[in-house]
Amino acid sequence: MLEYITQIDFSILDFIQANLRTDFLDSLMVFFSMIGEGGAVWFIVAILMLFFKKSRACGIVIILSMGVTLLVGEFGLKNLFCRVRPCNVNIDIEMLVKRPSSFSFPSGHTSSSFAAATSIFIFNKKLGVPALVLAALIGFSRLYNYVHYPSDVLAGMIFGIIVSVLVYHLVKIYHLDNKIENLRFSRKG
Repeated sequence: MLEYITQIDFSILDFIQANLRTDFLDSLMVFFSMIGEGGAVWFIVAILMLFFKKSRACGIVIILSMGVTLLVGEFGLKNLFCRVRPCNVNIDIEMLVKRPSSFSFPSGHTSSSFAAATSIFIFNKKLGVPALVLAALIGFSRLYNYVHYPSDVLAGMIFGIIVSVLVYHLVKIYHLDNKIENLRFSRKG
């Protein structure tokens, strides 16, 4: 079964390499991978949200969700599955980004992106749609850059969405959203 999934994964990756690669997309996909590195773009968004009472709870849910995806995904699942990245299997591929040395499954860029984007969508549908589009572009960039299999990205997407929904519901169950909104950031000095 895993061998069959890997064959499909490589078919999709090879199709992307053979039919979608252009100089313009090369630059764009490197950019999307870069802003997704360590959840950077999402962490910045979350921090900005903390400064506004109306978006503070969303910012906290983003940070908590990304923390869970990091701990469970990067330190747990990747080391449990130990899946070698496609670029380290097919070493003849021309790389646009540095070859990662960590394991492949699930995609951390994708899981953190979908955890953050789903959190935004839950709190604000209007902002959530472009956030989900950005998350999808970050996930696709991992395929385009040949550092993840499609099944890694799909699993990362599902994992990120599930984590975000669970964290949101835990925050609601314990009424933390009201407490979070009323947090005050003050300077002492």
